[in-house]
Amino acid sequence: MSEKLFKSTAIVSMMTFLSRILGFVRDIVIARIFGAGVGADVFFVAFKIPNFLRRLFAEGAFSQAFIPVLAEYRERGDKDLKELIANTSGTLALLLFVITIIGVVLAPVLVVIFAPGFIENKPKLDLAGDLLMITFPYLFFISLTALAGSILNSFGKFAAPAFTPVFLNLSLISSALWLSPQLEQPVMALAWGVFIGGVVQLAFQIPFLISIKQLPKPKWGWKNSGVQKILKLMIPAMFGVSVSQINLLLDTLLASFLVTGSISWLYYSDRLVEFPLGIVGIALATVILPSLSKKHAAASKAEFSHTIDWALRWVFIIGTPAAIGLIVLAEPLLLTLFQYGEFKAEDAHQASLSLMAYGLGLLPFIFIKVLAPGYFARQDIKTPVKIGIIAMVTNMVLNVILMLQFAHVGLALATALSAGLNAALLFVGLRKLAVYQPGSGWPLFLIKLLLVNASLLIALLWLTPESNAWIDWDVWQRFSQLFILIAAAIVVYFASLMMVGINVKSLFKLNKS
Repeated sequence: MSEKLFKSTAIVSMMTFLSRILGFVRDIVIARIFGAGVGADVFFVAFKIPNFLRRLFAEGAFSQAFIPVLAEYRERGDKDLKELIANTSGTLALLLFVITIIGVVLAPVLVVIFAPGFIENKPKLDLAGDLLMITFPYLFFISLTALAGSILNSFGKFAAPAFTPVFLNLSLISSALWLSPQLEQPVMALAWGVFIGGVVQLAFQIPFLISIKQLPKPKWGWKNSGVQKILKLMIPAMFGVSVSQINLLLDTLLASFLVTGSISWLYYSDRLVEFPLGIVGIALATVILPSLSKKHAAASKAEFSHTIDWALRWVFIIGTPAAIGLIVLAEPLLLTLFQYGEFKAEDAHQASLSLMAYGLGLLPFIFIKVLAPGYFARQDIKTPVKIGIIAMVTNMVLNVILMLQFAHVGLALATALSAGLNAALLFVGLRKLAVYQPGSGWPLFLIKLLLVNASLLIALLWLTPESNAWIDWDVWQRFSQLFILIAAAIVVYFASLMMVGINVKSLFKLNKS
């Protein structure tokens, strides 16, 4: 089973990797054309609002509530399953349509709520409202895309949903390069790129649903027992699963009061953290939630625990070196990827400081993605909600304290610290419930990993040139040096794993002891 999970995770990771690479190309294009000025700050706010709601409702609460119920209905037979999908899709679509209309009409009000620092700058406020009117419908399309992806994932079809985000990146890149020069307000092109990307992503999923004979025939089903069960699980899950997203949104809200550029610095540093988070954390969570849901439905407690144990070991093996790399190579990464055109060296430096702070939270971010499904698969929403509220309140307090001292870097650090608290409480909760029993060999495994990652850290600190050298180099020198550093880090890391006796291949078939 672990080998099958690994293959599914590898598929999702590869597709996510492609999407993230295109995401970097997208951000490089946006940084080069718009820099970290007013236009970029305004667009990132206009995009973050529907994107936040997407992660809260669609990929967050909805998916976590829908997949366990879908697994339960699959046990009942095809007729009940199709009925659930039809009622869920129809109800969700109508609710989303109403929310979208309200969001478009109230766009200026939403900007004031989510970026109150813009109030003192009317042109900035008005532009953000205009952009949000175009970007908000993205919520409708991407939420239905998430519904389609959840169905496909439940049937073991992981590749198509994982590949889908590629189309948003392609749409934004195309809009920035070819549409923006044609518009009086160039940044408007990015908003239209978001809208078009949402439509294309939804359309892309339809043939795959047809291939497994699960294309929904939507109908209103508010009173359907399955829909009601999903809603009851979904409402509290909005808080539990999306605390990290709420924290990031709070960062944006508070950053709107800081100097111009702060929102962009946080955005670009967050984007770099999202790269390993997507490849490791989201990929693992995407694969293990349907697996855990099936195991819970089949009352297989040992397999349930083993799946979590398997995922946690992979988080340590892949997530730890990724965090070290982000922290040590923060400024070289930002200079290499973004410091061209309107994005200055000082912007890269400021973004690198918040990237280092976010990097401290990378492992907790990934652990949350892996541990939370241990609750959702059991249809236990209350526990992660309580934990999420504790973490969110902690983040709010730390935001205020640390922002006063460290500006935008304090916001990133507060997010990382609250994520650590969230992950720790989720882990302790699973242990107390006796849902997760650690497998054998953990103490020795962690000691070996400590030695391996210490070797990696020393190697990176020794090999990485000073920041001034990166600033002086041209694009090809930067990318070639970064490639050499990453290649050397991979060699050092995996050679060190072999030297301490950690056999990565053995984890594909981790025994259940």
